[in-house]
Amino acid sequence: MSDIQRTSIGYISPHGDYGLRNSQALSGVSHLWQDFFAQALAEQRGAGANAEALPAVAIDGPVEPVGGTDLLTQIVNQRHCDVQDTEIRPPDPLFLPIAEFEMDLLDKPAPPFAPEEIIAQQRQQNFESGWVRPIVLNAGQPLPDPGPAPEPRPLHLPIAEFELDLLDKPAKPFPPEELIEQQKQMDYDIGWARPLILQNLRIAA
Repeated sequence: MSDIQRTSIGYISPHGDYGLRNSQALSGVSHLWQDFFAQALAEQRGAGANAEALPAVAIDGPVEPVGGTDLLTQIVNQRHCDVQDTEIRPPDPLFLPIAEFEMDLLDKPAPPFAPEEIIAQQRQQNFESGWVRPIVLNAGQPLPDPGPAPEPRPLHLPIAEFELDLLDKPAKPFPPEELIEQQKQMDYDIGWARPLILQNLRIAA
C-alpha cells in the first residue's frame, strides 16, 4: 500500500504508479495479439497471401488520462486569451447649481394666509400660551398664593328701548293668497279633522 501515490490530475509519475505499469503491460499484450491475428489470417488465405497486403490494424498509442489533456488545453487557451487591463478613473466632479445664485432654482414662495386664518391662528396661540401651557407645565407643582381679585366694573348693556337698531327686524307680511290658504286649512282642521279625531278617541276609550 505504501507504493500507491496520490498525484494531481494531468500529472503522470514514472515511479511507483500502478496505472502506468498496467497501461504498459496491456499495450505489450495488445501488440502480441495483433501479430498473432495477422499471422493466422495470412495462413488461412493461403501461402501466396502476404501479411503486408492486409489492412493495417490500428495500434494503440501511449495511454494518457483524459483529464490531464483537457486541463492542459484549458490552460493553453487561457494563456492565449487577449487580456486587457481596464483603467479605473475616479468619477468626474458633479456640477450642482447653487440656488442662492440661480434664483429660478429656488422654491416658489408659499401663498400667504388669509386674514381670517391669521386671526384664528393668533387666537389659538394666545389660548395655548395663556391657558394650556401654564396648566401643563404647572401640573403636580404646588399652587401659588392667590393674589387680589380684580375689582368689579360696571357692565355696559345696551338697552333695546333706547337703541332701536338692536331691535329685531319686523317680519315680512304674508301675501293675500297665502293668508286665504292658511284660513282654509284652519277652518278644515277646526270644523272637520279635530271633532272626528276627538270622537274616535272617545269611542276607543
